[in-house]
Amino acid sequence: MNGDDLDGLMLFDGVCNLCSGSVALAIRMDKKQALRFTPLQSPFGNMLAVRYGLSLENPDSFIFFDNGQALQGSDALIALARRLGRPWSFVTVCHVLPRRWRDAAYHLLARNRYRLMGKRDSCMTPTAEQRAQFLLDVPD
Repeated sequence: MNGDDLDGLMLFDGVCNLCSGSVALAIRMDKKQALRFTPLQSPFGNMLAVRYGLSLENPDSFIFFDNGQALQGSDALIALARRLGRPWSFVTVCHVLPRRWRDAAYHLLARNRYRLMGKRDSCMTPTAEQRAQFLLDVPD
């Protein structure tokens, strides 16, 4: 499975309240149901994290697959916001800022996300309606 096959997939920390809340928001905003999601803690998410260099113990980012690229940090956030459309697409204006600045701000939030927003004891569970957008098991 390559980056093109994964287009529109968000790999996220499923025990992070901020991350899970972001996924819930993305699901609500994704009227076409074009986005897909996999928590880092799932077998498929775990495999992708290893493949793309995301720490399994302390992930400091999420990965968003956009047009064949596995993006992290502020680039991933901007690509995801672009896909969500208005009003979230306003985030894309941040792309004009130097990546170093954007990523510094992103990583400051990411490093403090558990302290600021809390952490769940277990991974978020998608509802029956959301289940079709979640990839949890490694495809054959």
